[in-house]
Amino acid sequence: MAAERLSQKSRLMHDDTHAVLVKDCLKGDRKAQYRLYRLYSRAMFNTCLRMLKNREDAEDVLQNSFVDVFSKLNMFRGDSTIGAWIKRIVVNNCINYIKKKRIPLTDLEQSRIENIKENQVEEELKIDVSRVQEALYQLPHGYRVVFSLYAIEGYDHAEIAEILETSVSTSKSQYSRAKKRMREILKEKQNLIQNS
Repeated sequence: MAAERLSQKSRLMHDDTHAVLVKDCLKGDRKAQYRLYRLYSRAMFNTCLRMLKNREDAEDVLQNSFVDVFSKLNMFRGDSTIGAWIKRIVVNNCINYIKKKRIPLTDLEQSRIENIKENQVEEELKIDVSRVQEALYQLPHGYRVVFSLYAIEGYDHAEIAEILETSVSTSKSQYSRAKKRMREILKEKQNLIQNS
């Protein structure tokens, strides 16, 4: 009970601190803008890097995203946390960047889509984070984007379809293919390690 109250109090203080920071940024306070950037830039860079795979592209999209954040900050209504609002801008900018490069997302035939089993029991592999990240970077752009949005960022397939301007079935098929390819890559790596 006491721990729960402490957690709620901590969360309220966190929200209040961010609200003050947003207000200061809206007033044009450069130090506040820098603090907001420092608070979220690393996490947002990681999001960009997961989606775009290329460090330079991720840096460019991150910088453009924060330009958007500060130019559109007056549109922030507080319906979500400032971090969630910034992440939405970053994800949208990554998607727009991918669209500009015209990286196609392919659709599966309807009969094959029906065979996708979202809730299959995953085979347990003893892997570390760096191997998962490596496998993610080996996925084709379309697979990596959908996998990142669904499995890492927490969007559902309807939201992904809306963001990517594609169908829900395409999102599901891309995710299914990405998941299958990730498993293959991780098994290959595991076999290499075991056979060394």
